[in-house]
Amino acid sequence: MTQPGTDVQTIADGIARLSWALHVQERSFLDAVGEVSEAVQQALSSHGRVEVLVDPDDTVAQRVATWSGLHREGVLRGYADGVDRILYARLSTDVPVSEPVGFRTLLNSFLPRKRAIGQVLVRDPEGRVLLCQLTYKKDWDLPGGVVEVGESPQLAAVREAEEELGLEIPPGDLLLTDWLPPWGGWDDAICLVFDGGVLPTDTLDRVVREEREIRSVAWCTPEEVAERAADFTARRISAALAAVTDGPAYTESGR
Repeated sequence: MTQPGTDVQTIADGIARLSWALHVQERSFLDAVGEVSEAVQQALSSHGRVEVLVDPDDTVAQRVATWSGLHREGVLRGYADGVDRILYARLSTDVPVSEPVGFRTLLNSFLPRKRAIGQVLVRDPEGRVLLCQLTYKKDWDLPGGVVEVGESPQLAAVREAEEELGLEIPPGDLLLTDWLPPWGGWDDAICLVFDGGVLPTDTLDRVVREEREIRSVAWCTPEEVAERAADFTARRISAALAAVTDGPAYTESGR
């Protein structure tokens, strides 16, 4: 039996789709959450999973879904007549929201997340910087890459250097935290540049390129960095070089 104003439909084996009338969320917020929460629990008594699709512009419905214990799982692009829908869901096996782990898991499903990038700044005895020419863009950049879920940014930088170049670079101190604004289809991100130290000039002879990602590598003077790297990358490298002597710094797009 569903709650007044709510509707539950079985859409697949063990999966229910919950919806509610507009008047439900026009009541007080606590009343709306109470009614939808009860409908969720009733649906889970006979299904292993209950889903709700919410209009991205309907912020009230999003709050009701969240505080009714439904985890935000993502956006279904162009789902209904070309219109996006946010998918919320709860499983019968989810830890109750009344328990700390359950509440933290719920929060974790919808709180903002930022992409993190770990890079290493490696110099040679002449003060030149090790740069990589990438296969998937024209610009040159520092060794490094995206931090995996649950991975330390420092270890990610070292891992990427080993995967891309075949070099084992001891993890050094953090030199620079650089915020990257949204750009070219990417969301914003945090780039963490770690000190890769000074390596012999002949280190390039030991490089084993990951050919799908790295076209070439080179020691570059500051002038060559400015020529080969994107402007924001060149600013980041300049700031990281300054941090070697001045101490850790924070920049936004290298400024």
